[in-house]
Order: sequence, then structure tokens, then C-alpha cells
Amino acid sequence: MTNTSTQPDQSGERTTRPLRLVAATIVLLAGFTLYFTNIWLTDRFTETTRNRAELRLALYSGNIISELQRNSVVPLLLSQDPALSNALNSSDFTQSSQRLISFMDEIGAAALMLLDLDGRVVAATDRNLLGSQFRAQPYFIDALRTNDTVFSVVENEAGAKTFTYSRKVMSDRQAMGVIVVEVDLRKLESSWAGISDAVLVTDSEGKIILATERRWRGRTVEEALATQSAPSAIERALLATTDWSQHEPDAYLQGQAVLRSDGRIPFRGWRITAFTAFSSVRDRVNGVLALEIMGFAVLLAMTFYFLSRRAQTWSRRFQMESAELRRLNERLQREIAERQRAEKNLEVAEQTLEQSSKLAALGEMSASVSHELNQPLAAMKTYLAGARLLLQRRRPDEALSSFQRIDDLIERMGAITRQLKSYARKGGVAFEPLDVRDAISAALTIMEPQLRNRRVAIVRTLPRDPVIVMADRLRLEQVLINLFRNAIDATKLLADPQIEVILYSGETAMVSVRDNGHGIADLDRLFEPFYTTKQAGDGVGLGLAISSGIINDFGGRLTARNATGGGAVFEIRLPKHEPDRRAAE
Repeated sequence: MTNTSTQPDQSGERTTRPLRLVAATIVLLAGFTLYFTNIWLTDRFTETTRNRAELRLALYSGNIISELQRNSVVPLLLSQDPALSNALNSSDFTQSSQRLISFMDEIGAAALMLLDLDGRVVAATDRNLLGSQFRAQPYFIDALRTNDTVFSVVENEAGAKTFTYSRKVMSDRQAMGVIVVEVDLRKLESSWAGISDAVLVTDSEGKIILATERRWRGRTVEEALATQSAPSAIERALLATTDWSQHEPDAYLQGQAVLRSDGRIPFRGWRITAFTAFSSVRDRVNGVLALEIMGFAVLLAMTFYFLSRRAQTWSRRFQMESAELRRLNERLQREIAERQRAEKNLEVAEQTLEQSSKLAALGEMSASVSHELNQPLAAMKTYLAGARLLLQRRRPDEALSSFQRIDDLIERMGAITRQLKSYARKGGVAFEPLDVRDAISAALTIMEPQLRNRRVAIVRTLPRDPVIVMADRLRLEQVLINLFRNAIDATKLLADPQIEVILYSGETAMVSVRDNGHGIADLDRLFEPFYTTKQAGDGVGLGLAISSGIINDFGGRLTARNATGGGAVFEIRLPKHEPDRRAAE
């Protein structure tokens, strides 16, 4: 069955592989084509847009010069008008304002004013200005100082710029007044606002005197762009001229860059700047890219059509194999259930082996502990005999001191038996904050008879401050006792055996147990169950595996390595318990 199911897979793979390669080739070719087409068309259309912007900028500059030149000759003509001269001589201005109004329609100026020698408006197209004083205005002062036409830029209280031509009116070679012609450049701003450009004009000092965005006037270009960005200004221009039935202007502005074009106006150091949106460039490029994408999509659709035909052919064969796969799946589920039951049984066995390891350690220590109990018993017998003699000699105070020593010995014997009883007891895990220094001292106390019998030198380095961890005291002591037993076994053939116990307190608590024995031959298999280097009958190889599992339960890690100077080093790393920091968190 396996051979028949593999052959169709291999033949189907050989058949569909060329089609997949064709599809992958089409996708890669489409990516490269779209990428380079986008770059080339963007550069080309951008250059076209830039040329159009520069041409439009030249047209704007020409319009400004044409408007200024057309109005520059008006003061000369009006200063020679006999009616205005006679009105200044006779101080009869009843018909002067009406005459200026008739001239304004023909000239196309924004406003006309006639001032006497005191700077008072005696005739004007705006009758509200009659009687106003403009003696301090530059167009009045400069006109009286020269015989030529004077151009002036005056800023009103609202910050708007007023452009004027003024000339002195002469009669019999004497100054009689000043004629003022206001140039209407605001109509140019209105025409600029009707397109997708944001346009501004700066004077020789870099101040903006004309702009499609009124917030820009009176500022430098940098200050203006900080107040109102160029894309926003273009958007305002579009909103002012876009019909409600067309697309929203935002659709042409969001995510688009802006092209800046600068030009020079041949008049008093003026410069003109225009900001043009790239929306047209992006639309034209996207149109070509859409056609290319459509073509590649057709090729991919044809490829996928042939792939689907092949897939339908092989799907019928796969349906025949699905029944066999379902049977295999059912068998696999049964095996998984059996494996889960085996894992549960193994977990129970591991717990039993852990307790057995603890009881085995107790068996090894029983002989040495019995020696510890015999010493207090012998001392008690001696103190009792001495107390009897002291009582017979009627010295009760000294006898009481002997009884006190006997009581101390009984307390010591009770402590030894209680410790052994608690170590041998099998129960649940009881996590509690404990000082690692106390656990090391308790483990060394239990192992003291064996250490003394083997004459093992203990080098203990513990910090002065407590090192608190969350663990089960009995199980932690069990791990330490197991490490001490292994160290004693590793140094039993040495003349000067030594065990070094060091407790480090940093971000974690680390206990290092080092011996000067022969080291570890196979570090990779050290913590595997039933792996041991001892002789038959000396151990079954479960101590380190059980110890590693206990430390893992505490959230730590037990590792081993060979020391540089010889011997083995076992390290226990446990997370420190910091109740103050956890409470703050």
C-alpha cells in the first residue's frame, strides 16, 4: 500500500512542478516589471510636471510685470490732466472724484486718489477717503521729493500690502499735489487660487507680499510654511474651486509630495515661488501600472487554471487514500492514550523512587547517627554517676548542674531523631520562604558523621545576610544531601578529600558544591535516570535525576561541569524571594 500511494504523489509532483515554476516566474517578472516601470514613468511624468510648473511660473511673473508696467504710466498721464491741475489751483474739487472714477474703468486700477500739498485727499474713487490725511505715507513724501513716478508698498493695519504708483502734479513748475494710483495685484492672487498650485511672491527682504494663502502674507517663506504647509494651501485652493460633483480634493492630496519651483521677477528684487502637487503624476503612473497588473493577472489566471485541473485529477486519488489515513489516525490515537497512561504510571513511579532514594540515604546515615546517639548516652551515664556521688556527699548544687547537662544531651538527641523523622516522612510539597544558609547547615549536620568518618575537609563560604527563596525545606535539603554524598563517593580514594560549598547572592541564589575528585566522564548523560558510574550495588543512578526534577519544581536549575583544576562542580540556581518588590508590583 505504501508504494502505490507514493508513486502517484511523485508523478503528480513531477507534473505540477513546471506549472508552479511558470507561476513563480510570472510573479517575479511582474514584480520586476512593475518596479522598473514605476521608477521610469515617475521620473518621466515628474519632469513633465516640473516643466509645466516652470512655464506657469514664467507666465505668472509676466502677468505681474505687465500689470505693474501698465499702471506705471497712469500717474504720468493723470499728472498732466488739465482738469485735475485746475482743480488744485482753484480748490474746486466737485467734479474731480467723478473724473477719477471714469478714468478707473478705462485704466483698470484698484483705486485713484488726488492729494493736495497738505497730504489731504481732495478727490478719490472711494469717496469714503475724502478728507483723509496721508501726509506721512511714503508714496506722498517720495513723490514730492522727485519729478519721476514713485512705486511704494504700504502695509495697512490688517497686515495687507498696498502697491501704489504716485507722481507729483505740477502747474507753472510748482508742485500742486500728488496723484496716487493703486495697482490691483489681488486679482492675480484670485487667478492663481483657481489652479492646483500654491503661489507666493516675496520682496527683496524675503517677506511675502502676495500669496494664495492669506496667512503667508507678511512672513518669510520658512515662517509661512510652518504656519500653513504647502499641501494644505493647495488643498484650500482646490476646495475653493472644486465642483461638488467631482471627487473630493483630499483624494488627490493625501500621501502626495509637493514640487517647489522658484523664479525671479525682474522688478525690485522680487521672487516668485510655486508649490505643485504630484497628484497628476501618480494618477498617470498608476494607470499604466494597472494595465500591466491586469496583463500579468490574466497570465496567472491561466496558470492557476491548469494547476486546478491537475489538482482535481489528483484529489480523486487522494480520496482513495484518505480512508487508510483515517484508520492510521485511529490507531495513532489509541497509541497516544496508551502513552498518556504510561506517563501517569511513570510519574507515580518517579515519586516512589524519590521517596526510596530518601530512605536509602537514611539507611546509609543510620550507622553514623547511631554513633551520634551513643556519645550522648555515654555522657549521660557518666553525669548520672557523678550526680549520685555528689548527692551522697550532700552537694546538691553541683548535682543540679550535672542534671542540667543531662537535659541538654537529651534535647540534642531529640533534635537528631526529629530531623531524621521529618526527612523520612513522605508528604506534599510545602513551599515557604526559607534561608538557603539554614538548609545548607541542616544538610551538613545530617552528613556530619559521614564527613567526619571519611575525614573530609569542608570549606564553607556563606554571606552574612539571609538569602531567601521559595521552596520546600525538606526537598531542598534532600538535594543538598545527595550532592554531598556524591562528593564523598568521588573523593573516597583521595588522601586529602575536600568539599567546597559556596553560596552566592545576586539576581538569583546560587549554591556551588565542588569536590577535588576525579570529575565527570559523561556530562551529557549525567542527569539521565539509571545512569551511574558507581559499582554495582552502590547506587541505581536516580539521585541526580530526582534532584534535577526537584530543583525544576522550585523554578530553578541544576547544572554540572568539570572544574579547571580537577574535580566536579554542581550548581543550584534558584530565584530569590523578594516580598517587598512583589508587594510594590
